[in-house]
Amino acid sequence: MKQKSKIVPALYGGKKIINYKFKKYNSIGAEEKFVASKVIESGNLSGFTAGQDKDFYGGIYVKKFEQYLKKFYGVKYAITLNSWTSGLIASIGALDIEPGDEIITTPWTMCACATAILHWNAIPVFADIDHKTFCISPESIKKKITKKTKAILAVDIFGISSDIKGIKEVIKNRNISIISDSAQTPYFFYRKNLAGTLSDIGGFSLNCHKHINTGEGGIVVTNNTKLASRVFKLRNHAEASIKKNDKLNNMIGYNFRMGEIEAAIGLSQYKKLKKIITSRNKLLNYLAKDISKLDGINVNNFEKKLNNYYVFPIVLDLKKIKISRKRLIKLLNAEGVTGLVEGYANIHQLPLFQKKIAYGKNGFPWTLNKNIVNYNKGSCPVAEYLHEKSFIGFEVCLYSLTMKDIINISSSFKKIWKYLNI
Repeated sequence: MKQKSKIVPALYGGKKIINYKFKKYNSIGAEEKFVASKVIESGNLSGFTAGQDKDFYGGIYVKKFEQYLKKFYGVKYAITLNSWTSGLIASIGALDIEPGDEIITTPWTMCACATAILHWNAIPVFADIDHKTFCISPESIKKKITKKTKAILAVDIFGISSDIKGIKEVIKNRNISIISDSAQTPYFFYRKNLAGTLSDIGGFSLNCHKHINTGEGGIVVTNNTKLASRVFKLRNHAEASIKKNDKLNNMIGYNFRMGEIEAAIGLSQYKKLKKIITSRNKLLNYLAKDISKLDGINVNNFEKKLNNYYVFPIVLDLKKIKISRKRLIKLLNAEGVTGLVEGYANIHQLPLFQKKIAYGKNGFPWTLNKNIVNYNKGSCPVAEYLHEKSFIGFEVCLYSLTMKDIINISSSFKKIWKYLNI
């Protein structure tokens, strides 16, 4: 490839464009310190007790936070938990999932989505992703449905919603529920409703590197009274509060309860959420518009919507770029662009599925339909190609970026493209 000798990348001794570190992202401020101190001074760090008394639903701040969340998301029920992983386990358990039932999900997500399914001795079935949105593909879901399919676990990845309308069309007239994992998408409008609220049950993460956080924490939302009742029970030792007429396939519950400090912090954090996402959206829309002019790079930023931008997605046309993704990232890193990662996730390729579950002696105790339950390489070709070859994720969740940072990042891309004569 012909290269322009006048452009010298920092990797080869040229002047570095970004000679400082991006500011670490931190959504915690004086308000959170104040409310946390207030809770500590009260001495009431948790208001929960198990059983059928008035404290079954938690303390003052847990209840205040849940009331706020109900209004914020426009739902009948908002239930706080100690993590979104707990929320996933409780949401799946609330659906009356039985051993051997199949739940279809995406390979492009955190492993907890699959392990929450395994928790109930159900079978994770992986459908491929859409190459534009990176969310689960309704067309791929259609090919994976069997008589054993009981739910779709759709993950709203990187800051936009899954195609819930498309999923509903695929499962129309079937007794299949939808769970929305909106951990990365707490304030994205899908068809005039917030992501996570259009499914049977959905939820959000308050983990330390999300848009807002309580350190650890999760939220379940639903408009279904039956599902809400079950999640409340599973959150707080169901076996101690279950009544004779309650029908729950597993009456053993957990301690998935949120503490008062976390709830108080969460209440303060949520009042900042819209501002945080609007600001990030403005900056990264600018970056998307600027670098998408470069040949061989594709950024699906959905400008017309309030993209939450948990990760900034970049897809390379390797035929035009003609160097490896790894080499390109090294060139950009040397210019000071940090937070770039190769690929994202292919959890169907984890050793858990490749060795233990799919082929190990201690795997599923029932016969699997290998045409449907397939963890082999090649089973999710779009997800696999993007992960292994062409996708770069810019982990914007790690940084508190400014317009100066964005301009410098864009300039770094342009410099390298010019050097490579793309």
